[in-house]
Amino acid sequence: MLSTLHAVVRPARGPAHGLVVLLHGVGSNERSLQALAHGLDPRLEVVLPRAPLAFGADAFGWFSVQFGAQGPVIEPAQAEASRLLLIDYVRALQAQHGVDAAHTLVAGFSQGGIMSASVALTAPQVARRFAILSGRILPEIAPYIPADIATRGVRGLILHGEQDSKLPFALATAAAARLQALGVEHALHGYPADHTLTAAMQADFNAWTTRALLSGH
Repeated sequence: MLSTLHAVVRPARGPAHGLVVLLHGVGSNERSLQALAHGLDPRLEVVLPRAPLAFGADAFGWFSVQFGAQGPVIEPAQAEASRLLLIDYVRALQAQHGVDAAHTLVAGFSQGGIMSASVALTAPQVARRFAILSGRILPEIAPYIPADIATRGVRGLILHGEQDSKLPFALATAAAARLQALGVEHALHGYPADHTLTAAMQADFNAWTTRALLSGH
């Protein structure tokens, strides 16, 4: 399964105490979040896979999306295929590195953040930590969220620019409200930024990741 997605890896220094899978946004590639990866604790194995759908030269995505007056409209079959692919991919990485769900974080920017929530909320037995960086939660995943998600130890982080012109900040507050309704522990932080990752966002993500994955190590 690991051969199904090309990936860049920032290996852990010594045995991995946790696994971070960083997912890029649409129209980007696996190298776009390398700076974020290199800022993470060296005890963590960090894997940056390339999304399976090609949308141009060196431009990939997890599903097609169109932006209109009513907001983003996705191709749900592609999003579902990518969700299932990522669940299997993360499982294979865990087997390779001897890491369990409680020490696995799936995170990403924009569409990558969307997919991270799709994985953790529907498969908490695979990943119990997720981070949405300038993304949202797809309503399409609702049928796949376990009824007992509130008791599964899932923790999430939402970081979003308050002036985001691509995915408005209201989507972040809606995601937080959804997690609240599900009983999923989470934190929401807004920043004076557009659709981008700022230095402050990266610093907060790094600190949260260390706490979420390495407490007790």
